[in-house]
Amino acid sequence: MSAGKRKSRKRSAANSKSPPESVIFIERNLGKHKVAQMLRDAGENVEVHDDHLAQDAPDEEWIQLVGEKGWLAVTKDKNIRYRQSELAAIKAFEARVFVIRAKNVTADEMAEILIRSCRRMKKFAIENIPPFVAAIHRDGSIKLYPLD
Repeated sequence: MSAGKRKSRKRSAANSKSPPESVIFIERNLGKHKVAQMLRDAGENVEVHDDHLAQDAPDEEWIQLVGEKGWLAVTKDKNIRYRQSELAAIKAFEARVFVIRAKNVTADEMAEILIRSCRRMKKFAIENIPPFVAAIHRDGSIKLYPLD
């Protein structure tokens, strides 16, 4: 590869590897009951922040947890990719983080956005090498954010 070319962040079909299980981790800013339960009712495997960590645990701790477990993390914190310590944790633990980018949404609306997006999230996670942060928009579309 020449020095001027950038390495692709997409996985080829030959080295695509599905995560052992598609677990969706709900970060504490999405609540601990309603969104998780609606996703479970839709057939998704869901883990909730407060079932694994103290409620006031620093973000770096949940980032480490999801990175080590290979889970797909969902947060509403759109600035997570700008904070140096959180960005360093995302990179160090090869976390796969999705950020809901919809203003003034209720728990029901967040759950609907996620239910609509689950298939795309899982496909995105298979096709893109971690670490990454990606936006989930109200219409269910997903956009990769640069990490640098």
